[in-house]
Amino acid sequence: MPTSRQRSRRSSSPGSLIFERRNYILLTIGVLLVAVGFAIMRIDNQFLGTLSLTVAPLLILAGYGEIVYAILWRPSDNDDADDAE
Repeated sequence: MPTSRQRSRRSSSPGSLIFERRNYILLTIGVLLVAVGFAIMRIDNQFLGTLSLTVAPLLILAGYGEIVYAILWRPSDNDDADDAE
């Protein structure tokens, strides 16, 4: 009879957060980068401006990358051992 694999959860209390504090900090940084990128693109408002063609898209891409990293980041078991000491 096959056994099902169960994932161990850190906290099973119903009021616990999905992510850890570090995830929320990284997510906030990513959202801010995206917002600043779009703001720079809007403020520059030039068709061939340097800021709207280079800096703003790079900030937006970096922000989206940061958001994906924040969502996928999961602490390793070694991090827990370091925190316990």
